[in-house]
Amino acid sequence: MSADSKTPARRAIRGRVLTFLDNPARVGDEASFRYIEDGAVLIEDGLIKAVGEAGELLAGDVARDIEVDDHSGQLVLPGFIDLHIHYPQAGIIASHGAQLMEWLEKYTFPEEEKFSDPAYAAATAEFFFDELLRNGTTTAAVYCTTHETSVEAFFAESERRNMCMIAGKVMMDRGAPDSLLDKAPENGSVAGYDASKRLAERWHGRGRQHYAVTPRFALTSSEAQLEACGSLLSEIPDVYLQTHLAEQRDEVEKARSLFPEARDYTDIYDRAGLLGRRSLFGHGIYLSERERARLHETGSVIAFAPTSNLFIGSGLFDFDKTTAGDNPVRVGLASDVGAGTSYSMLRTAAEAYKVMQLQGQNLTAVQAFYMITLGNARKLGLEGRIGTLEPGSDADIVVLNSAGVPALSHRLRDGGADLAEELFAFLTLGDDRAVGAAYVAGRRQN
Repeated sequence: MSADSKTPARRAIRGRVLTFLDNPARVGDEASFRYIEDGAVLIEDGLIKAVGEAGELLAGDVARDIEVDDHSGQLVLPGFIDLHIHYPQAGIIASHGAQLMEWLEKYTFPEEEKFSDPAYAAATAEFFFDELLRNGTTTAAVYCTTHETSVEAFFAESERRNMCMIAGKVMMDRGAPDSLLDKAPENGSVAGYDASKRLAERWHGRGRQHYAVTPRFALTSSEAQLEACGSLLSEIPDVYLQTHLAEQRDEVEKARSLFPEARDYTDIYDRAGLLGRRSLFGHGIYLSERERARLHETGSVIAFAPTSNLFIGSGLFDFDKTTAGDNPVRVGLASDVGAGTSYSMLRTAAEAYKVMQLQGQNLTAVQAFYMITLGNARKLGLEGRIGTLEPGSDADIVVLNSAGVPALSHRLRDGGADLAEELFAFLTLGDDRAVGAAYVAGRRQN
């Protein structure tokens, strides 16, 4: 990580400021954002103090003792947010030729066994955060492993960088190698419950850290363990729930065979009390109308992970069907590394566009950028803190610069593109090279 040796109490970031106000799908693209051609974001003690025209904010006594980072001509946006990613899978991204169950058995489980070693977990966490920031991602909902060491390493590194992160210990008590299974303790409590509660009590609400109760999915948790997850949600205020749902057809059938009393896959989690506005369900490709209605009713969130869905052959997520109609489900965007193939939320959004195109649907660039900033922040209930450049929010910021990507720079060479066209070019051609800078709570990271 390359970062300032110290953070000035007052700093300004100058550039072409873009922040979102509402969902373009509801209010239209033009009404959904605020754009200032020569703008500035004034930061004080890690928070956004003011946003406006640079000429006004950086003039006179107001600008006294302010350190100015001049990114004139470059886009200044809220830091990107990733709704679903696995930090232990950093070492197996781009592993060849497997669908979900084979992916877990052949690549994921052997890699996750290594996280019993605190040094390995810490080194991976450091790499993971470097990679997120290199791609402009400042917040993510993250899966660790079943080892407490993996969670401690993750949150320690996140805290060191003062980042806003959501993460938790994976819970599994069946369907995986014995070395990765939660063991039932002698006190009679359910396997995985004690460790998860201990970690949540240690880390949730500590600085900018948030805990997520994290059963991997129904295939690797018994009914008792899922019910214990529900207990954790009720016992610890405002923790999150994250798991996987209806990713592949054979997974759906297996889940229903393991829980024959449940009406469908979603009902497995519902019966354990796991649905709600702070519940994040990865994928949700194969859902019935009843399931979508129940997810809508509870305010639960689906994390759409296009690169992963394509890479391991899961299928095409029907965005319009899921988000429209009488029972629209809240949907955010996610990389799902390591089955996902890029840490970049730009690349992730570009693949979402293609997945939707294949189904006769359309994702505008403005909608995509809303999704990876304010949209995902709203799915987390954190829109007052992240995903926005409004005064009072945390100064997590990304600067986009087309000069780092030759094809993108050439595409925008004459300066004739309007903002929507420019955003679409960044979406289609951008990657980590387009990230000119990333800031966490006002401190420059790269």
